[in-house]
Amino acid sequence: MQQAWLRERPGTPVGSIGVITRIWWIGKLLDEERRATHQRTGMDAATLDLLSTLRREGEPYRLPPGELARRSLVSAGAISQRVARAEREGHVRRLRSTEDGRGVLVELTAQGHAAIEHTVDDLLTHEEGLLRALTPEERTTPAGLLRRLLADLTEIRQRARG
Repeated sequence: MQQAWLRERPGTPVGSIGVITRIWWIGKLLDEERRATHQRTGMDAATLDLLSTLRREGEPYRLPPGELARRSLVSAGAISQRVARAEREGHVRRLRSTEDGRGVLVELTAQGHAAIEHTVDDLLTHEEGLLRALTPEERTTPAGLLRRLLADLTEIRQRARG
């Protein structure tokens, strides 16, 4: 692809194609794999994100909605919808904050805990298999480079938003 563009448009900067196009293709393939896993486990991406965030917090597996939104990189409205849906499904419950009585905390229920344990095991075992072409040592290089690229792109986006 790079060579074809250089042939057709000499002098065009094509170095990004080898990285960004591959990341994009990999992203599409991984998105398809994630969707299949969500379908298999019966848990949608938004619920997985919510329950995973609470589970990673450690006992007692609760956070305020604002913190959930911040960690999930979504709006307060999106978190409110996610929490309402997960609450209807029995995965979380809302509690009054003991600190001021006005605040709300979202807590993982026993049912939600069991659901996320099963789903995370299934998802991460499957995704580990998707990386079989790379040794554990080889994974550290792209992981570090992608972390740096993501941080820079995030900063660029934040500056553009003002």
